[in-house]
Amino acid sequence: MSVKFLPDLGDLAEGLGVTGIAALLLIPVFAPVIVRIGKPITKAAIKGAIHLYEDNKGAIAEIRDGWDDIVAEAKAEIAEERTIKSAQPIE
Repeated sequence: MSVKFLPDLGDLAEGLGVTGIAALLLIPVFAPVIVRIGKPITKAAIKGAIHLYEDNKGAIAEIRDGWDDIVAEAKAEIAEERTIKSAQPIE
């Protein structure tokens, strides 16, 4: 039994079809174009996200403070319930 390092070209052509083979051959042609177009779009999206975050820092801080208050109140209530349960006599 021999080990195959390369796939059978017939099987490869059947699996990919004409469209897949054409796409593989055209990737080196279109890759630089895609990078040239994609980079500015990606950079603009990142800049927009940074501006959105910076514009809403105050609102985010208020939400965080409110959340911290709610968590602190819940922890205090749990501690109070545990204190009450431990103070009750065992029947």
